[in-house]
Amino acid sequence: MSYLLFVWTPTGYQLREREGEPPKPGDRVELDEKQLEITKLGVSPLPGDDRVCAFAQG
Repeated sequence: MSYLLFVWTPTGYQLREREGEPPKPGDRVELDEKQLEITKLGVSPLPGDDRVCAFAQG
C-alpha cells in the first residue's frame, strides 16, 4: 500500500510517494530529517490515481 505526501518547500510544493498506511491528521512524519505535521487527508491530485494524499505542514 502507498500514499502521496503533499509538502510545501521554499522552492514550491512537492508530491512524494510513500509506502505504508497513510498517516492521520495530527500525526507527525519525518521527511528529509524534518518533522512535518499532517493537516488533512484528501484525494490524489493525479488523474486516475485512487491513493490517499496526506497534506503536510512543517
